[in-house]
Amino acid sequence: MELSGKIIQKLPEVGGTSKSGNSWKKQEYILETSGQYAKKVCVSVWGDKIDQFAISEGENVTMSIDVESREYNGRWYTEVKAFKVDKNGGGSAPSNLPEMDTFHSEGEEDKLPF
Repeated sequence: MELSGKIIQKLPEVGGTSKSGNSWKKQEYILETSGQYAKKVCVSVWGDKIDQFAISEGENVTMSIDVESREYNGRWYTEVKAFKVDKNGGGSAPSNLPEMDTFHSEGEEDKLPF
């Protein structure tokens, strides 16, 4: 599944240690979809992907997501996890394309007869 929209909020990073002694960290973002009926979705990013994706507020992104629900004490909890993030040019990043020369000439001798 994919979600596209603008990151409107970056929540504080949380972390801890699991029962097996492994450390973990999670960063959550609020993504607002575009369209007539915009939706807000809380999306989590886990572990090393937090630094890899480097998502900032105000960026337009497309996220590949997994949706998972689990039961705890008779209640169900749903989490939306991002495993891939493509930035859609929310900022004004410089282009890596080389400058191109035009083939248009103003001189009379370069004009073609057709």
